[in-house]
Amino acid sequence: MYRGVIMKKIKSSYQLISDKITEDIQKGIYRPGERLPSENKMAEHFDVSRETFRSAIRQLEERGLVIVKHGVGTFVTKILPTIPSSLEILTKISDLIKQSGLKEGERKDFSTTVECTADWAEKLDISVGSPVSFHQRMRTANNEPVVLSQNIMARSLIGDAFEKKELYGSLTEFLEKECNIKLLTSDSEITVPLHTDKLCQQLLVYPETTVLLMEQIHYNELNEPVMYSRDYFRNDIFQFKLRRTKR
Repeated sequence: MYRGVIMKKIKSSYQLISDKITEDIQKGIYRPGERLPSENKMAEHFDVSRETFRSAIRQLEERGLVIVKHGVGTFVTKILPTIPSSLEILTKISDLIKQSGLKEGERKDFSTTVECTADWAEKLDISVGSPVSFHQRMRTANNEPVVLSQNIMARSLIGDAFEKKELYGSLTEFLEKECNIKLLTSDSEITVPLHTDKLCQQLLVYPETTVLLMEQIHYNELNEPVMYSRDYFRNDIFQFKLRRTKR
């Protein structure tokens, strides 16, 4: 191995073609709804085989930039705008508050170690009665309560990280920096809690306020369950959206 030499990954021909067509679409050379030249012409233009060009088109199709209508041709699609607060993206609560143009704050209710219940054990794939870290805190925006969060994690994973350093702000960033745990995916369910729910009541600051409850199981890069969370969101502050696709 030679020091000072940086190895760069060389892109394949079909990736370079895909990048070039993407650039042309962004520049408006190929417009939404327009059919691309035939496969033969494009393969000849890029001086590659038809199979190589097909690989480039498949990549563009996976990105949602083109649609292939067999027997008709390949058409440029309209690029859809990004959905704010999309349920498809794991977004930090602090980022959601900032996106709403509000000033973030928080109030720590408690942080303790308790025995794992049967419900938590099933979600986290750990033994009933094993020690878990249980956190509850209220997130505020412009000094008003907007999110109440409960987070349960196995002590076998996080150790005494919360005793060594106090949590403030993003929990996902804390876990990554202090415990080397990355939360990459989650299974999520949104429900409407009853107004008799005592946690829900802490957010009912105005007569018109409604609350959504998001329950999530968060997984690391090995798809192992790391954290079970229950987040109560004020629905007059946060609206979650989802883009659905027919298959």
